Amino acid sequence: MPKPTGSRTFEQVLAEIERRITASGLTVGDRLPGERQLAEELQVSRSSVREAFRVLETLGLVEVQVGRGPNAGAILSYDPGATLTDLLRLNLRLSSLTMREVVDTRLMIEQWSAAQAARMPAGHDPESSRAMAAALAAMDGAATPEEFVRHDMAFHIALTDRAGNTLNSAIMRALSITLRQYATEAVHRLGHTADLQTDHRLIHSAITAGSAADAATAVAEHLARAYPPIADGREVLPSSA
Repeated sequence: MPKPTGSRTFEQVLAEIERRITASGLTVGDRLPGERQLAEELQVSRSSVREAFRVLETLGLVEVQVGRGPNAGAILSYDPGATLTDLLRLNLRLSSLTMREVVDTRLMIEQWSAAQAARMPAGHDPESSRAMAAALAAMDGAATPEEFVRHDMAFHIALTDRAGNTLNSAIMRALSITLRQYATEAVHRLGHTADLQTDHRLIHSAITAGSAADAATAVAEHLARAYPPIADGREVLPSSA
C-alpha cells in the first residue's frame, strides 16, 4: 500500500485491513497482524493502526486484547464475508455527504430506535441493555474527550441495537465512524461533558421507564446540543473531511 498522508490515514489503513482479511480468507477467531507489524508494513504510524482497530472494535468486527504476549492483539469476531465490506464501503461513501444529511439520518434512526427500545418489554435484549449501562458508566470515568466519545458512540449503538432493526444498527455503526472526529471536537468546544451526560441519562431513563415519547424527545434535544451548528442551520464539516 502506498504510504498514506493526511489526517484520514486511519481510513486508508481500514481499507487495507479489509483487503487483507478478504484476501487471506480469515474467519472468526483468527488473529490479525499486530499493531507494530501493520504499522511497519503499511508505513504508517502506530496511532493510525490503533485508531483503525478501535473503529473495527466499535463495529463489533474485532476484539482487541491489550497487553503483551501471544494473547495480545486483535481477533476477528465477526464473519467478514459481507458485514466488514459493506460497512466500511458505506463509511467511505459517507465522505461525500453533508453533515446535515448525516446528522438528519442519525436523528431519524435514533429517535425511532429510542422510542422502539422504550416499547420493548423488560428483559428484552439484556446484552444491549448492559452495553448501554456500561457505556454510561464509562463516560463518567472518561479521562479525555476521545475516550468519552468512544463510549458515547458505544452508548448510541447499543441503544439502536436494542430497537432490533439490524439495518439501522449497521448504518449507525457506519455513521459513528464518520462523526467520531466531529463529536470529539464538539466535546473540546463545550469544555465539559456534564450536559451531554445529563442528556444520556434522560435518554436511558426514558427507555428504562418505557416512555417512548420522552425517549424520542430526549434524543432530539441531545443531538441538537451535540450538533448546534447543524441545528441552527449552519453547515459545519469535520476538519478531517
